[in-house]
Amino acid sequence: MSRKQITGIGPAPRTGADDSGCPILHVDMDAFFASVELLERPELRGRPVIVGSPAGRGVVLSATYEARAQGVHSAMPMSRARRLCPQATIIPPSHGKYSEVSKGVMEIFHTITPMVEPIASDEAFLDVGGARRRLGPPAAIAAMIREQVLDRYGITCSVGVASSKFVAKLASKQCKPDGLLVVPADQVVDFLHPLPVSALWGVGERTEQSLVRLGIRTVGDLARVPPATLQRELGQAVGGHLAELAWGRDERAVSAHVPDKSIGNEETFAADVDDPEVIKRELLRLSERVAARMRKGGHVGRTVSVKLRRADFTTINRSRTLREATDVAQVIYATACELFEAAGLQRVRLRLVGVRMENLRPAGEAVHQLGLGERETGWREAEQAMDKAIRRFGPDAVVPASLVRGKLDDVET
Repeated sequence: MSRKQITGIGPAPRTGADDSGCPILHVDMDAFFASVELLERPELRGRPVIVGSPAGRGVVLSATYEARAQGVHSAMPMSRARRLCPQATIIPPSHGKYSEVSKGVMEIFHTITPMVEPIASDEAFLDVGGARRRLGPPAAIAAMIREQVLDRYGITCSVGVASSKFVAKLASKQCKPDGLLVVPADQVVDFLHPLPVSALWGVGERTEQSLVRLGIRTVGDLARVPPATLQRELGQAVGGHLAELAWGRDERAVSAHVPDKSIGNEETFAADVDDPEVIKRELLRLSERVAARMRKGGHVGRTVSVKLRRADFTTINRSRTLREATDVAQVIYATACELFEAAGLQRVRLRLVGVRMENLRPAGEAVHQLGLGERETGWREAEQAMDKAIRRFGPDAVVPASLVRGKLDDVET
């Protein structure tokens, strides 16, 4: 199967440049979720396709490049995506399929080098410096990865090859879709300076507006501003960070063992909700999911965070650090409810809620110290028993009674 058959588009790989000082690869799958879906729907190739809820109010999870040409992009509200591209075919997500392909792609990376740092299910950094003697120069390794992903899974990826993580990621973006771009170590500045300043990590919409007010529109413009001026205008940390990136300076190494920093789940309601009881039921459902994922991964956490998005898309985040780390859903839920109540949004219409645990550590390091007169609740043991039942009989085998009641309340009579 040729690349032309897969995408019909894609720049010619630019691999003739000097890659001798470029051990870092950034591999990014092209429109990953959409590409996986098209494997089972080849008749949709070359047409605008969006992965997201067909009738719900969630966001775009993935879109083919034909849909992107109409202005659709990931994380865009589905309602807006449908307006921009009404002719698009909308496919509901199948996360199990994406996880399976992602796992296989990561296995390909690990056959190349142990120095793999996954960033998401569809992208990773690789340090191939130690693989040169066995597999050849970085550009050749990048080409081999692209061919293996295509041959094994029938989807394409784009690869940036550079001297640093920052430049490699920019390079992979520049050559999308289905491209390979080498940025030689001695040409980093020439590559960076024509780019818009928004290409830099850390430049969001507000920072970009501040820079534009200063007459800074490209990375080259930024590089010519004294670091002290940037720090005065943007703050010490952000100004110093951008001053370094503008000259391509990024000392971060590829980290092969990146621990989970947080575990969370969120849900977009089918219609805006202002009933506190419905919101609390959803907080319980999310707390159960988060706790189960933590136990499965062998984690406990100390900081509970809730995400509350209003109907006007204003997002409120609240968090609280517990006295002891936990993986118990009832503890997470109780704290999430307290955070929701403290936010003062009991009668405000919400479109999305989320629960997240942060400050994670291995469960084996957690020690629970009972206070004087305190009794064991048994919740952790009960939830571990629920985990076993769910593994054996399926996800709906055991659910909290209030969630069952919630389902019955939603049934039309």
